Amino acid sequence: MSWRMETPPLAPVARSRSWTPGHVLLPLGAAVCLLPVVSTGLALLAGLGVAMTVGNPFVATTRKLTPRLLSLAVVGLGAGMDLGAVLSAGREGLGYTVVGIALCLTLGVGLARLLGVPRVTGLLISVGTAICGGSAIAAVVPVLRPQEYETSVALGTVFLLNAVALFVFPVVGHAVGLTPHQFGLWCAMAIHDTSSVVGAALRYGPEALAVATPVKLARALWILPLTVGLAAWKRREGDAVTGKVRRPWFIAGFLGAAAVVTVFPALKPVGQGVAAVARQVLVVTLFLLGAGLTRDTLRAVGLRPLAQAVALWLLMAGLCLGALHLGWVG
Repeated sequence: MSWRMETPPLAPVARSRSWTPGHVLLPLGAAVCLLPVVSTGLALLAGLGVAMTVGNPFVATTRKLTPRLLSLAVVGLGAGMDLGAVLSAGREGLGYTVVGIALCLTLGVGLARLLGVPRVTGLLISVGTAICGGSAIAAVVPVLRPQEYETSVALGTVFLLNAVALFVFPVVGHAVGLTPHQFGLWCAMAIHDTSSVVGAALRYGPEALAVATPVKLARALWILPLTVGLAAWKRREGDAVTGKVRRPWFIAGFLGAAAVVTVFPALKPVGQGVAAVARQVLVVTLFLLGAGLTRDTLRAVGLRPLAQAVALWLLMAGLCLGALHLGWVG
């Protein structure tokens, strides 16, 4: 079974046969987001606006489409980067990633117990925060076998915080004087989903993007050992495990694209063109992600899980920012 950046559906979506304004506004908004003048933040807001006002009549389709588009965008971004710089950034972030994931999981489980969040829901939120948001949650669903509402709660909280991070992180980064290199490390370590990491770094500048992308992808690789570890733990407790561990093939695609333009310098102009297209595909992806936030999703998020998710996110973001300022990171 191939590994794809996807999340399970938040809830069954009824299909309406009647025409609504959303049938026009959603495809029109996606088309407009292909224009270079549209930023990642504006695209996400536009998608949220469509979802909250006229509704998304294609919500089941967009939830399937967004992880595929995100995978393509990540691979395309690799065509605009030097493989040596990518590997250097990935190695630099490796140690931070191991410590950060272990610390985040420990804090997340502790906060869940403290706040009375159900064990599986708390673990899903912790995994999503520690590694790569919805993709990590989707990867461990076959292992943890949560109830549908538990998955919905975890995905909903992660999505909300990703939307906030896309706007807040660049503002904070400029306010505290982070260099593009430092900001790339910070958002790669402290923002959940790859889409928001890349989106926030893109707003900060190309150097931040060049650092954030490989560090975030190195972090995403930890889905594999974490899922295997959780499966072993569940079997030891006598619980059945369904499904297979998904493999992040899109990361290999990203590295492959960077390798091609590095080995064959004559292809760099083509690679830059591919990367430019990939950046706009990312903008469209964020529009569709925003359009996937329905009122049902918001209703599914309870106060205690949201409190756990926010507290864990603020703790990790604050600790990472403090480590950068003290010179322990970067």
